[in-house]
Amino acid sequence: MKVAFYAPMKPPDHPVPSGDRHMARLLISALERSGHDVTLASRLVSRDGRGDALRQARLQRLGSELAERLLRRYARAPRDQLPELWLTYHLYYKAPDHLGPKVSKALGIPYVVAEASVAPKRAGGPWDLGHRAVLSALGAAKGAITLNPADAGCLDPALPQLMLPPFLDPQPYEAARGMRSAHRKTVADRFGMDTEKTWLLTVAMMRPGDKLASYRLLAEALKTLATTDWEILVVGDGTASGEVREAFQGFANDQMPLRWAGALPGEMLPTIYAAADLFVWPAIREAYGMALLEAQAGGLAVVAGREGGVPAVVDDQASGLLTPPGDCRAFAAAVSRLIADPDLRGEMGRKAAERVSRTQNLDISARKITTFLERCRTP
Repeated sequence: MKVAFYAPMKPPDHPVPSGDRHMARLLISALERSGHDVTLASRLVSRDGRGDALRQARLQRLGSELAERLLRRYARAPRDQLPELWLTYHLYYKAPDHLGPKVSKALGIPYVVAEASVAPKRAGGPWDLGHRAVLSALGAAKGAITLNPADAGCLDPALPQLMLPPFLDPQPYEAARGMRSAHRKTVADRFGMDTEKTWLLTVAMMRPGDKLASYRLLAEALKTLATTDWEILVVGDGTASGEVREAFQGFANDQMPLRWAGALPGEMLPTIYAAADLFVWPAIREAYGMALLEAQAGGLAVVAGREGGVPAVVDDQASGLLTPPGDCRAFAAAVSRLIADPDLRGEMGRKAAERVSRTQNLDISARKITTFLERCRTP
């Protein structure tokens, strides 16, 4: 099947890494693994983060113009080169889809969405135009792939849905786990880590808002830990890096247990996960957290906040420990518990890796997506 793919929040070839970009790429990989021919329909970013009604109106006009341009291009193309289905990934009130519904209707092909969310409280507010655009797009959709269970409740129950947990290709993580000792030495040498201590790991963008709030809660929780038999490696960078470092003041010197790795290439992350002992992330208002899934694929137990779709990614008491949202004391207690109990930590890590391999891997997800899209094509 020829699939036109569009991600209004961030195109999959955007230069700045993020969980959103990663999931878009994984969806494309899943489609291609099932033999579909995927083309990127547009790189238009429709996101308005400020609630600027004029900007939203301009983006809507631009989207309509680009849709017309795309239709003119399709009109000149051979019939066997036309898309047979349009898939839009991650549309919400800040980043609606102004292209897909129009193009799909004109071509007479199914319009399908993945990770779509509706926020009724945005009606009549600064993002009213974006909110109404999302409702309009969903009204034209033949189906929705739902990655975050928290989104399902606000979608029309009559809209066919595929409840699909976030997924990844576990093979690089499985290979890295098999070389844990070598990777641990490499990471120790590169970042000055003590191999006799328990290594905590955080992998997250450093940007204002929820990410910064999570970093601040993490710093406060770690400062209360009674034990000193641990170190933490922080992987990430971004516009809020200064504020993040400020939150960790008192940790960043040779006598304290903090190491900054900065941003690392994606292909290096399986090595980092394999070398660590425990993944920690408060996950404040996290949709689901791709890093949480990657860590588990790498064989790590996870301590995270019970927010949004995180419980769909982390099996509480089995593959990790989930704590009440924003509860610094509970988060610190969970981290302390797993630092003190390496057997429990190791068992949770094994269960985490098994769960990802069994239920959240790329091949299984690819088959489920293909079956669902074929249903959406059925008149």
